[in-house]
Amino acid sequence: MPGVLIIEAMAQLGGIMMLSPEENIGKLAYFMAADNVKFRKPVVPGDQLVLQVEAGKIKSKTGQVYAKALVNGTVVAEADFMFALVEK
Repeated sequence: MPGVLIIEAMAQLGGIMMLSPEENIGKLAYFMAADNVKFRKPVVPGDQLVLQVEAGKIKSKTGQVYAKALVNGTVVAEADFMFALVEK
């Protein structure tokens, strides 16, 4: 799986997580930045990719998440993402 698609999947999941708290329902999460992006191992056909995200600093208008992608419990990619939270 190309690394750019792994990053996209982690960013999408991070954005969904940012919008899940009750105070953020109805808002939009705009992707702002990806930092500390690291690719550890290639992901090949047949691998099961598991994505995990952790909330970082969340404020009223911005939020950060740390995401990692795993195959068989081994980290294959990780990154820090920042989002802007805005009203629709």
